[in-house]
Amino acid sequence: MQETEVSVRDIHISDGSEEEDSMHEQQNSNNEQMVEAFRNLLLLHGQLPAKHGDSNTLLRFLKMRDFDLGKAKDAFLSYVKWRVDSKVDLISKEFKYEEYGEVKKHYPHGFHKVDKSGRPIYIERLGMVDLNAFSKATTIERYVKYHIKEQEKTLSLRYPACSIASEKHVSSTTTILDVSGLGMSNFSKSARSLFMEIQKIDSNYYPETLHRLFVVNANSGFRMLWLALKTFLDARTLAKVQVLGPNYLGELLEAIDPSNLPTFLGGNCTCSDRGGCLFSDEGPWNDPNIKAKIQETFTMGDADSEEHTMDKVSENASTNQKEDSGKNMITLKKYASLRDAVKEAQKRIEMLEMSLHETKRAMNGLAEIIETIKPNQTETTNSQM
Repeated sequence: MQETEVSVRDIHISDGSEEEDSMHEQQNSNNEQMVEAFRNLLLLHGQLPAKHGDSNTLLRFLKMRDFDLGKAKDAFLSYVKWRVDSKVDLISKEFKYEEYGEVKKHYPHGFHKVDKSGRPIYIERLGMVDLNAFSKATTIERYVKYHIKEQEKTLSLRYPACSIASEKHVSSTTTILDVSGLGMSNFSKSARSLFMEIQKIDSNYYPETLHRLFVVNANSGFRMLWLALKTFLDARTLAKVQVLGPNYLGELLEAIDPSNLPTFLGGNCTCSDRGGCLFSDEGPWNDPNIKAKIQETFTMGDADSEEHTMDKVSENASTNQKEDSGKNMITLKKYASLRDAVKEAQKRIEMLEMSLHETKRAMNGLAEIIETIKPNQTETTNSQM
């Protein structure tokens, strides 16, 4: 009797990657059309700024408002006004956070390397925050300015650098919050004020920059606190949050290589030569060659962007003079159709990603079963011969 060998290689389960790629292509096409429609709408009303009106920014505000052009327009204009009122460009260029080192001692946080998809990783050790020492080292107003400056750096440097390094578009962050020892007693009035101010800025003015949020070492005390905190978060953000207890490492390692994960989270990295992982700001955004490419693109693109915008304004102004005032460049019906298509594509991609995650787990389990039964099958075959 011929011996039969069971191998993992003999078993093929489709991972759906071809269908997922096709869905991503369709979604990208729909997104591009919606962004163009959004840009035309802003141009039509003379509300597209020379800066901060790039495709990535417009797409973030479209996603924020589920591709409703009217609501996205209101949110975007509020963002533009906030930038002017808060002098964001000035903060980005000139604000100096002299207490940076002292603050990090009492509020451990920072960017550290990238996940498996090339996204920057941001980490906070909230269970180690000393609010009294933090309050002595800085003020909420100064910390908020520092936070804004870091957000601007992420948009202008970290995401472009990660995109170059990974050779694919990166526009969001993977975040890890270590909440070991954190509970209701830590959520003081000053902590609430800081949390609410940061949350307002991030959700209103830097939307859709969170890819995934891992909350690790969550005990029963934090879970009670979480019930209060989650009321401040919108549904889109909550869908990206995963609250884990002390046995979190398996989930993190699915998204992050051990070499890119600090030892205090179960990885292999210490950044001992840089004062520790949360002081290092280690990542492709520090590569001199990548930084040079970004600077070159930014310098050239700055002038091109203004010229492109002015050309668009002139072109549309000329067209509008010839057309009836009741006509729009893209009809509302097409807007609605594109919006629905994008939403449907997003839902299907989310379902595919969930299916792929379950398939991966099933494959791992199947491989273990095969390795277990393989010797027994060989013995049975030999006895039959």
